[in-house]
Amino acid sequence: MGETSIVPSAAKPRQLLALLGANLGRPVGMGEIVEELWDDAPPRGPSGVVQTYVKQLRRSIAVALAPGLGCGAKDILRLANTGYRLELPGVTAEAHEFEERARAGTRALAEGEDEAASVLLGEALSLWRGVAFADVRTGPFLRAEALRLEELRIAAQENRITAELRLGHHAGLVSELTALTSRLPFHENLHGQLILALYRSGRTTEALEVFRRLREAYARELGIEPSPRLQRLHRSVLAADPGLDSKAPNFAAF
Repeated sequence: MGETSIVPSAAKPRQLLALLGANLGRPVGMGEIVEELWDDAPPRGPSGVVQTYVKQLRRSIAVALAPGLGCGAKDILRLANTGYRLELPGVTAEAHEFEERARAGTRALAEGEDEAASVLLGEALSLWRGVAFADVRTGPFLRAEALRLEELRIAAQENRITAELRLGHHAGLVSELTALTSRLPFHENLHGQLILALYRSGRTTEALEVFRRLREAYARELGIEPSPRLQRLHRSVLAADPGLDSKAPNFAAF
């Protein structure tokens, strides 16, 4: 492909391209396409409308193809059984690359290779450019994929922070964790990591205040107490447990 963008400005063709891109290399059936684009209110003859969008996308692809590539627009956006498949030879979707690096980083973390885990998970997270599909109108399939990717992103952030805590980089994590817990006010693991990072940075009062605020929010919004694990961490902070300062423990140990 050349430098010309193939992303259409019209909402429905853009949504179709996003759906095909999210399934890069895999066929997407007509039923899934129709449900994504129109949910439960498709137009009359939806497959014909989809074919029109495909023609528009192929025209854009044809313009963007680099000379001498040896394939045409129909080779890139292929008819597949009752639907279509987007093929980009030699190209890996950033979402797929993110998942591969995140999995490798998570494996390294489980094996105690904290430096490698921090690097791999950091590389995975660097591939993000904001919220998935933020500039696309989303139907049920793209919404589900956006939620799945966001969950994977949060897990990768949490695992990278765990690696960094094990490496003793607690002071540098406080601002990041403060922002994350503000955005995710009921995420216990991130709050536990923030408490641990603050305590290890000599900021015990602030660590206890994080627990107090979370406990109040749980009681007010959910009518429950924080988990036993978080309560054990809180008691350890109150008791100035020497184990909190050792290299190995992190929130997952409580």
